Amino acid sequence: MIITIIGARPQFVKAAVVSNALKHVAAEEIIIHTGQHYDDKMSNVFWNELNIPPPEINLNIGSGTHGYQTAKMIEEIEKFILNSKDPINAVLLYGDTNSTLAGAVAASKLYIPVIHIEAGLRSFNKNMPEEINRIITDRVSDLLFCSSEKSVLQLQKEGIINNVYNVGDVMYDAFLNFGEIAEQKLNLKNIIPFEAQRYNLLTLHRPSNTDNSRIFQEIINTFQQIDKPTVFPAHPRVKKIISTIKIPQNVKILPPLSYFEMLIVLKNSYKVFTDSGGLQKEAYWANKDCITIRNETEWTETLDCNFNILTGNNPKKILDAYNFKQTHKRPPLYGTGNASIKTANIIKQKYLN
Repeated sequence: MIITIIGARPQFVKAAVVSNALKHVAAEEIIIHTGQHYDDKMSNVFWNELNIPPPEINLNIGSGTHGYQTAKMIEEIEKFILNSKDPINAVLLYGDTNSTLAGAVAASKLYIPVIHIEAGLRSFNKNMPEEINRIITDRVSDLLFCSSEKSVLQLQKEGIINNVYNVGDVMYDAFLNFGEIAEQKLNLKNIIPFEAQRYNLLTLHRPSNTDNSRIFQEIINTFQQIDKPTVFPAHPRVKKIISTIKIPQNVKILPPLSYFEMLIVLKNSYKVFTDSGGLQKEAYWANKDCITIRNETEWTETLDCNFNILTGNNPKKILDAYNFKQTHKRPPLYGTGNASIKTANIIKQKYLN
């Protein structure tokens, strides 16, 4: 039996395609939801849209400090594993959240093999909690799935060479599969609150951009100088600070979007501004120029030929990146859309035969 531990929005999307692939190869899986994302638009709607198998348990561990949240998750995951009546072959983890770190620590200390999807990613900025989570999880993992050859090479530099596989990105599987479904089910006019026209898409949630009201205001003011309206689906953690700053007239605040809604909005956008990780890749696959409001990215392949441009929170750099005219065609990145079945087959071979 495989235990999958997830708790955040991007992990739900990845689990949807990998869980389906595990089912396809007749692998038994149960899911633990840590509750890290608990807002309905950040959690429940994903299970409904993506048809993810229902979790065996929801730990309901929501917001809190990194120490409190991670420690509580470790405690509850350990308790679940120790009380399991069925033998556990491995624990499956995604990405770089506190849920990932907690699962890695709990499982490895109980001598249960750890499987890490999206291994080998590095931003080389240890001020990001995600970077710490990635490094520690990779060090204790027994089976590591990489999205690109760069990630494989990074693990080699760190001395991790055994049981490392470049399978491509399971998010690309999801983008291809669910993009078509979203277009069939949803109408853009029901999501965007103004007449259809070309618009930009903005997402911001990282503390470096949103915890300081002056910095946040400077970023938002930049969009006054942009020639198209910008839609901003606001992450729950920025609701409070949004109420304290002045929002330009051409920035339209939206509630958090479901995954299907975000795919539709992305595919119909002009350009993308973000500080998230996953949206950088999705913008690339959707053939949209991406302006990343960070000083570094773990998805370094997207930077080639300026398909993705790093600006930090510097208004001038943001505007310059927006005005950059792309002339190159995008080469394929992160696999061919079959990463999830490759992953499931290797897991079955390693742990379930």
